[in-house]
Amino acid sequence: MATKNKGQIGVTTENIFPVIKQFLYSDHEIFLRELVANAVDASQKMKAIASNGDFKGELGDLKVRVELDEKAKTLRIIDNGIGMTDEEIDKYINQIAFSSAGEFLQKYKDQNIIGHFGLGFYSAFMVAKKVTIESLSWKDGAEGVIWSCEGNPEFEMGPCDKNERGTVVTLYLDDEAAKDYGTKGKIQQLLDKYCKFMPVPVVFGKEQEWKDGKYVDTDKDNVINKIEPLWTRKPSELKEEDYMKFYRDLYPMKEDPLFYIHLNVDYPFNLTGILYFPKIKDRMAIEKNNIQLYCNQMFVTDHVDNIVPDFLTLLHGVIDSPDIPLNVSRSYLQADENVKKISTYITKKVADRLEEIFKNERDAWEKKWDNLKLFIEYGMLSDEKFCERALKFALFKNTDGKYFSLEDYRKAVAENQTDKDKKVVYLYATDTDEQYAFIEAAKNKGYDVLLMDCELDAHYVNLLEQKIPDTRFARVDSDTIDNLIPKSEKVKPEMAQADKDDLSAMFKAVLPKGNDYFVEADNLGENAAPVIITRNEFMRRYREMSAMGGGMNFYGNMPESFNITVNLENPVMAGIVTEAKSKIAPMQELPAEPGKDASEDEKKRISDERQAIKDAHQAVVDEYATGNDILKQVVDLALLSNGLLKGKALSDFIARSEKVIADACRK
Repeated sequence: MATKNKGQIGVTTENIFPVIKQFLYSDHEIFLRELVANAVDASQKMKAIASNGDFKGELGDLKVRVELDEKAKTLRIIDNGIGMTDEEIDKYINQIAFSSAGEFLQKYKDQNIIGHFGLGFYSAFMVAKKVTIESLSWKDGAEGVIWSCEGNPEFEMGPCDKNERGTVVTLYLDDEAAKDYGTKGKIQQLLDKYCKFMPVPVVFGKEQEWKDGKYVDTDKDNVINKIEPLWTRKPSELKEEDYMKFYRDLYPMKEDPLFYIHLNVDYPFNLTGILYFPKIKDRMAIEKNNIQLYCNQMFVTDHVDNIVPDFLTLLHGVIDSPDIPLNVSRSYLQADENVKKISTYITKKVADRLEEIFKNERDAWEKKWDNLKLFIEYGMLSDEKFCERALKFALFKNTDGKYFSLEDYRKAVAENQTDKDKKVVYLYATDTDEQYAFIEAAKNKGYDVLLMDCELDAHYVNLLEQKIPDTRFARVDSDTIDNLIPKSEKVKPEMAQADKDDLSAMFKAVLPKGNDYFVEADNLGENAAPVIITRNEFMRRYREMSAMGGGMNFYGNMPESFNITVNLENPVMAGIVTEAKSKIAPMQELPAEPGKDASEDEKKRISDERQAIKDAHQAVVDEYATGNDILKQVVDLALLSNGLLKGKALSDFIARSEKVIADACRK
C-alpha cells in the first residue's frame, strides 16, 4: 500500500460514535481494559501461531506497554503481538463489530482469546478526540500501516515506517478525559483494577525506589499484573497458606475466611475460580458483590447476580470463564443456558464442600456454624436444590450451646416434646436474656430450647415446618408452658360470660394502649405467676417476616398482639378477682334488640340505651381497675418481665414499688 486512503467506517448509521459513548459502554473507564485486552489478545495469538509452527522468526519477550504523556495528553498501548496488515485493519477496524477473535479461534482452538465482539477498540472514542493505529503484521513481506480517525465515520489509512512487529494505539485525550484519566495515578488505578491478572505482562512505567528524600525511577519495568493467578493453577500444587495469601491480596482489610472452594471444570463449559466463605461478625453489615468475575483473566465486574444464585453473592473470591456470555460492553450479563448451567454447578460445588466438612470435620463445622448459619439459611430459603442438600448438614444450636444435626435433634426431643396431636414441638428462644424466665420454665419441664437468633429465623422456622414432617415450632414466650406442648385436652376454669367480659375489661384498663390484648383465665397453680403475658406465635412470626420483607405487609401494619393469661389459682390474683366481684356491680340488663318492624328512630333509641348502659358499666370497671394498686403492680410486673414497661408507666411502677417497701418498713 503506497498511497494514503480515505474512507468511511462500515456502519449502518453515522451516529455509531454517540451510541458507543452513551449506551454500549455504561462505564467510560473500561476503555483502558478493552484496549489492553486487545493487546493481550494480539500477544496470545502470536504465541499460538509460533507454537503451531506457522511463525519461524524470533518471538521475543511478549508484553504490553502502557505509556502516558500528561503534557501532550496522549495515552499509548503498545504490543509486539501479531500486528495487522492494511487489509486486516480494513476488515477488523473499519467494519465495526467484525471481531478477528472469532475467526482466529476457528483456526487456533483452545487459545485464551478475550475479544468476541470487535467493538472494544471503539471504546477509545469515549475519551479520545482522535485515535491512531500503527501496526506491522507478523506475516512475511508485510509493510507498516497507520490508521487514524477523529471520532466520526471518516478515517485515513496509509503506509508508515514502523519496523517492529506489533501494534501501537495512540489516544489523543479530549480535555474532559484528560482531567479524569490523564494522570499517572488514575491509569495505575485502572490497570490495577482491570488488568492485574491478565495472562501477558502489562508494563506501566518503571519501578521506583526511595533515594535522596524522594521516589525515583529505577531501570526495572513496573509490571502491574501476575500472569498466573492462583485459580489457574492445579489444586494439587497449592497449600493452605497459598489460598490464604491470595485472599489477603484480594481483600487486605478482611479477616481470614472460614474456608474455600477451588472451582475447576472444562466440560460442558469452562470455569475456574476460588470462592471463600467470609467470617460474618455483624450480620446486619453483610456485604454482597465481593465475587470478582473474570474473562480469561480480564476483570469484568464484581456484580455476579446473574451468574451465581443470590445467596452465594455473600461469598468472596473470583470466577473466571470464557463461556459466560457478555454484551458488547462486558458490563452486563446476557441470560442463556450456559449461565444457568454454571449457576447450578457452583451451587452443587458449594453444597458438596459444606457436606464434606460436616461429615469429615464435625468439630470444625460446629465451630464455624455461627458464622455460616445466616448464609446457609439464606440459601435454603432461596434455592430449593440447595435446601434439599442443606437439610443433611444444617445444625441446630440450643440455649446451652450444644449443636445437633436436624435428624439427631428430632431423635433427642421427640419422646418428651410430642404433643397430643402427635407433632414434635421444637421450642426456641431468640434472646436468652429477654426470654430467660420462659426458657427456665421450659427446662424445668424437662424440655430443650433452641437458640434461633438469626435475622432470617422467622422465615426459616416456617420452611422447616414444611420440610420436616409432623413438626411445629413455638417460641418459649408464645404461650404458657403447659400450653406450648399440650399433652391432653385442658379444662379451663368455669366462668360466666359476664365475669369473663369484666375480667378482660379490667385488665385492658391498666395495660398500655395501642396494642391488641386477648385476656383469658386459666389454672396454672398457686406458685405460678399471677399474670403471664405471651405473644401469639403465628402473629408475632408473621410480623417479623413482614419486617424482613417477606411480602406480608398486612401483618406488619397490624397492632401488636398479646395474650394475657390470668392465673386464678395464684392467691394474689384470686384475691383481686374476689374483691372485684364484690365492688363491681353486675351490668344492668340491656334492653331487648329492636324488632324487624321497628322504625329507624326506635332502633337508634334502643341502640343508644344499650351503649349507655355498657359505657356506664365500663366506667365502673375502669375506676376500680385504675384505682387498684395491687392489680396495677402485678400487671406491671408481667409487663416488666417482657420488656414492655416503659416511660411514665415504668416511672409510676418504681414509685409504687418504693411506696410498698416504705409501708412495709413502717409496719
